Amino acid sequence: MVTMISPIAGIEPDEYRRVTDVTYQDQVFGTMTAVRRMKRQGHGTIVSIGSALSYRGIPLQAPYCGAKFAVRGFLDALRSELDHYGSPVRVTELHLPAVNTPHCDWVRNKMPKRPQPMPPIYHPEAIAREVWRATHEAPRALWLGGSSMQVIPDAAAAPGLVDRMLANKGCSGQQTEEWAEARRDNLFEPVDDERGHGAHGRFDGQARERLLAFRPERLRVGAALGAGLAAALLALALTSAAKRARPRRDRP
Repeated sequence: MVTMISPIAGIEPDEYRRVTDVTYQDQVFGTMTAVRRMKRQGHGTIVSIGSALSYRGIPLQAPYCGAKFAVRGFLDALRSELDHYGSPVRVTELHLPAVNTPHCDWVRNKMPKRPQPMPPIYHPEAIAREVWRATHEAPRALWLGGSSMQVIPDAAAAPGLVDRMLANKGCSGQQTEEWAEARRDNLFEPVDDERGHGAHGRFDGQARERLLAFRPERLRVGAALGAGLAAALLALALTSAAKRARPRRDRP
């Protein structure tokens, strides 16, 4: 991934294109290569690292959010094709919350304050455990972290309300109180770091060790069962009402 923290009006076309090329197209090309190899070997599981931002765009990260939406659409199409051809290759998506990686020290930042992931933030080890599990169990998708479980359904059920919430807190939530410093970013080339490139960012003090994981198909099954029960009750009520409304005939 690469991303940048900037209002849409401050993004240049080449910057927008670069975020899209890396975050969307590189995942597409990597997936296509993996599918070809897995078809030859007769099995395999593709684990896509998605985001809650695959379902809900937030201010200051329009290029990244658009790319993540696009990845989800591509994988939906891929699943249908694999199923059509009876392929044994499995595809699973993990939609992540904010993670304590070094990316906030590398992103291109056009805001006055230092960037941060929008809290709550989780340690990368918590994500890694779910990635490992997904390679074996291959659920269609996993929503990771309480924030993802809240934001994704809310974005579908009450998008206008989420718009207003993010308008109030989305920009400040992605910035610390510290002023941004002049530094290189990794938008167009890697950043050399004398400290080395570890997995952790600078938010160890506030990141969480454990997270919840939810399979959204369970939500859909529950909704389907609820809708079926509601339809059955409605049919029963209508039948009963029809019987009561039917005129009675006097016996001869």
